[in-house]
Amino acid sequence: MKSTEEFYINRCIELAKNGLGTTYPNPLVGSVIVYKGKIIGEGWHRKSGEAHAEVNAVNSVKDKSLLAKATIYVSLEPCSHFGKTPPCCDLIIQHKIPSVVIGTVDPNSKVAGTGIKRLIENGCQVTVGVLENECNELNKRFFTFHNKKRPYIILKWAESVDGFMAPLTKEKQEPVWISNIFSRQLVHKWRSEEQAILVGTQTILDDNPKLDVRDWTGENPIRIVLDRTGKISNAYFIKDGKTKTIIITEKENVTFDDNRIYESIIFDSQLTKNIIGILYKYGIQSIIVEGGKQTLQTFIEDNLWDEARVFTGNISLNEGIKAPQLNGISKTTEIKGDQLKLFLNHD
Repeated sequence: MKSTEEFYINRCIELAKNGLGTTYPNPLVGSVIVYKGKIIGEGWHRKSGEAHAEVNAVNSVKDKSLLAKATIYVSLEPCSHFGKTPPCCDLIIQHKIPSVVIGTVDPNSKVAGTGIKRLIENGCQVTVGVLENECNELNKRFFTFHNKKRPYIILKWAESVDGFMAPLTKEKQEPVWISNIFSRQLVHKWRSEEQAILVGTQTILDDNPKLDVRDWTGENPIRIVLDRTGKISNAYFIKDGKTKTIIITEKENVTFDDNRIYESIIFDSQLTKNIIGILYKYGIQSIIVEGGKQTLQTFIEDNLWDEARVFTGNISLNEGIKAPQLNGISKTTEIKGDQLKLFLNHD
């Protein structure tokens, strides 16, 4: 049975999830204000540059005089620095909220305990570490970025019942669908939740994908494309300029505009680390690697991934490009005949 503190922090987590996909580069944060066992205010961070969760929670309280006798719950340590908005610590102190319950400490070096220190120094009773693991999981992207200096990496592919992810040859320059329309819509939802999506040259040449969220509502992810020798012409969707696209290549002095950025690296044994360095440079906290086989396999072999989402469609190809192999399924879900397997990398 959850304690009272855990109950309200769990509510903070539920609220925070409403911001998935819209708060980058900020974390997901939810906040609840409680007076005499009753929630009198709540809020979450909706978008970078807009009010933080604590501000929205305070603003939602009708009788502000109750704040001086209330407890504020927040899933992540309140910020203590000026960014696009003022510090949330100052707001809590200003309204003389006496008790603050925090899920977990903010790993961002601009905060990292200074918010908690400031609250204590100003007379607040502060409790830290309530549902800490759950709060860390909520912000696995944000925590990975700040602690490991790289984005949270999700591998995704679809494979046939007999283990192939694509036929050896095909007649048209478009995808050969292995998963069903419900699984494909789910993929578009995922794209709206992550900051970027990455594919290799062959996927562009074979399928000419848009890599957008046309089957869902949300922001299109930043497109990351590997194009070592410049094979991808401006005729492909990936270069339409509609969505920010970073093209990683060995070519130099390539022209670019606001939505098409070229980054030059050497495609050697350090390829994935160099890619990750570029993503970190642009502040990208999460990425879906959608393939193809060679690109996915390179990330797997270099052990640079956090989770893999693998669809098994209800078809057989008999021959084709073999799908990568992973061990240790964490979870399996059925989607209208497709099987979705989740793998977690605990290394």
